[in-house]
Amino acid sequence: MTEPTGPATPTGSATPTGPATPPRLPGGPLSGVERAAERFTDGEWHRLHPATPLLRGGIVFIAVLGFVLSNLRERLVGFFVGAPDYGGDPLDEIYDRGWEGWALLGVAVVLLLCLAAFYFSWRMHTFRITGDTVEVRSGILFRTQRKARLDRIQGINIVRPVIARLFGAAKLDITVAGHDANLQLAYLGSSLADGLRSDVLRRASGVRAAEAQAAAQEAGRPPGAVAAPDGAPVPSRTAAVGDLVNRRVTEFLAPELDPNAAPPESVVRIPPLRLLGSLVMSGFTVFVIVVIVLTAIGAATGWLWLALIVLPGLIGSASFYINRFTKSLRYSIAGTPDGVRVGFGLLSTSNETLPPGRIHAVQVLQPLLWRPFGWWQIRINTAGHSREKGAAGQANTTTLPVGDATDVEHVLALILPGLATEEHRDLIRSGMISKGRDDWTGSPRRAIWLRPFSWQRTGYATVDGAVLLRHGFVWRQLVIVPFARLQSVKLEQGPLDRALGLAEVDFHTVTGPVHARLAAMDAAEGIRLFERASADAIAAGRSDRSHRWGETA
Repeated sequence: MTEPTGPATPTGSATPTGPATPPRLPGGPLSGVERAAERFTDGEWHRLHPATPLLRGGIVFIAVLGFVLSNLRERLVGFFVGAPDYGGDPLDEIYDRGWEGWALLGVAVVLLLCLAAFYFSWRMHTFRITGDTVEVRSGILFRTQRKARLDRIQGINIVRPVIARLFGAAKLDITVAGHDANLQLAYLGSSLADGLRSDVLRRASGVRAAEAQAAAQEAGRPPGAVAAPDGAPVPSRTAAVGDLVNRRVTEFLAPELDPNAAPPESVVRIPPLRLLGSLVMSGFTVFVIVVIVLTAIGAATGWLWLALIVLPGLIGSASFYINRFTKSLRYSIAGTPDGVRVGFGLLSTSNETLPPGRIHAVQVLQPLLWRPFGWWQIRINTAGHSREKGAAGQANTTTLPVGDATDVEHVLALILPGLATEEHRDLIRSGMISKGRDDWTGSPRRAIWLRPFSWQRTGYATVDGAVLLRHGFVWRQLVIVPFARLQSVKLEQGPLDRALGLAEVDFHTVTGPVHARLAAMDAAEGIRLFERASADAIAAGRSDRSHRWGETA
């Protein structure tokens, strides 16, 4: 049986803070970057970065150039080394017929048409930010306009590809609850993207209007105005170029997370050796070992065809490890005034900010190969997902790719601050490593017929605002579901469950990698959990004000 537990909301219950010194709350003094972004949040339509046509269409030009070079490689080789001419080349035909001018004119027309298309695409691609929504409109022949409500925003991801970083540009990916509801601003100025992210989240928190009014009264100027000293010297062209180069170098060398954004003791990072070890001790490594064994068998028995089949895959596995490793360098997760920020990347960087309360379910799991090292992984369910991949090339729902027990405690304190007390930490530790038979409500002994290895670990515990579920023998798992995010709960009993007096309880949240279910529970205990979770979810949903987390803070 299934019972709805109130309206599903995309928001949460509190402002995340680190396990040590909490960061400043929304509503504090505006930074210089945020003040510079104020003129883009005035409700008027604005255009993207001037280099957007090049960044978005540059890949097309590179592909065309590669196609041309591949087809003219014989002519290029002949030009440099004097290779014999066998005729039949299109360029020879054009030259013999005297069509050089027409050919050049055709190339020029195609280039001009491409440039015009990119230019008009940039001119017609605009955005505006109001007090309630973010809107984007684009298209030349077919116009598209998309709108996202601020109270439905699930996260904001700033992606800086390596080529875009050369131009000081970045992509702003606004994640919204709903299918294919994301808005992407590609590209903006790098500092402008940071300022807009902060300003949008402050508006969504419910304190931005009062903050702007207080700042205007203090400075004695209208909101959005940027004060400039009278008589400030205008820099020369040479100085401007030098300043531009210095800014680009500083952006490449700067740490992914600004040290002033969060207390250093609250930031969780992944050491490179641990990251490399987690990639080696993975299921893909087992597959690579099997391939190597098959290759060796093929070479030893004379089955060279077998080695030829598996050798390309073996070579490709090296790039798999390299890409996953480099894309996860400089990983960090920290509590900032705007929410939990997850960043990573060496050449191309990405950092996503999750506002408070957007987490619908959390899973802490430990593969068997990681158990000797005490490593864990954390995955989450949210109502929306960024289009970009997360750390280690995994889905962006993987909040912590690999960490020890201390890292798990710190990350859980950031994304679920209500569980940051010492009592709750002990409960979480037992949910991660306990073998059962403790204070948790567990499965009866007769559940051994359905769960011969994990029946003792199977169990649940409830705290204020959340339910904790643990299970798994080979893959240890701990699942946490905030009651305010619970959409429905189901009690199910199959034929074998009825014969053994058991039942299964499913906790439904938004779609994601975390499946909150607890099987092989005593039937009477399952009914009690079903009724309690239903009541607690309704009460939590009615009192939840996390969609205006700044006002609550």
